[in-house]
Formats: sequence, structure tokens, C-alpha cells
Amino acid sequence: MSARRAPCRSPDSGSLGRQVLQLPRVRTKHAELSLDEIGDALPGTGQVMASVSSCYAMCWHAADGGNWDLAAYYLRRTRSLLRGLAVTRPKYADQIRTYDAGVLEELYEAVGARDRPAFDRLYQRATHEANTYHVETGHAYIRWARPPEPPEKGLDLTGGEQP
Repeated sequence: MSARRAPCRSPDSGSLGRQVLQLPRVRTKHAELSLDEIGDALPGTGQVMASVSSCYAMCWHAADGGNWDLAAYYLRRTRSLLRGLAVTRPKYADQIRTYDAGVLEELYEAVGARDRPAFDRLYQRATHEANTYHVETGHAYIRWARPPEPPEKGLDLTGGEQP
């Protein structure tokens, strides 16, 4: 995104100077940044998808342990990360919207209902659809699978009593 300023008078000649292309800048409490600098600071697709993969895996492990609230949390995180990716990488927006509104919404409903058979079926379907999207986008080498161990080891994945 860029903005053009109106022609200005040269301070030394008093005549109209050439137009100057100047990018808008945003002031934060830490710095003044151009939109390009902000864009460059955003995480790339690979970083976002690594987080998506971790949250998605944690969703399964939490459901497997009976901690449905934690499973819902991780599925919401998965969906939020994907929705953010649709904004920063619009070429994937249609696929992400279809995936989110379709199988991920159904999976979320299964989590809310604490329906383990539906959850297992939909989790597998969502994994298959994600792998299909990876092939369609030229990333066939990325294949999701349910990891044997949870990516985060320090969480209680059981649905036991809360302190």
C-alpha cells in the first residue's frame, strides 16, 4: 500500500518539485514503522503452519485424554491461526474459509458435544483434507499425521479434577 503526496515546492527554488513517493508510517510506543516494515515483521506461512500443526495435534491429544475443554481451546487456536493466515496470505483465503466453515466447524461441534466417535472420524477427515490442500498448493511433501506424543509435554491432558 502506498500513498502519493501532492507536488511540493522545493525549499531552495520555490518551483514545483517532483512528486515524492512516501509510504505511510505507523507510530507505536516502540518505533515508527512503514507498512512494509510491519509486513516484513509478520510471521511467514511456514511459521504460522508450524503453530497450526502443533495446536491441531494438541487438540487430538487433549480429546484423547478426555480434557475436552483443552481440546476446544487448541481447536480454537488452530482456527484463529488459520484465519489470520487467510488475511496475511490471501492466496489461501478461499481454501482456508472452506476448510474452517466445513470440517473444522463440524469438528468443533463434536468437541463441544464431547462426542469421541464423531471427533475421531472428523479429525481424520480434517487431516485428510489438509493433506489434500497441501498437494493442491504445491506442498505435497507436507503430510499431517497424528503424532504419537503431544507436542507440548507439560500439560495435563486428562479430564481430571481441577485444583
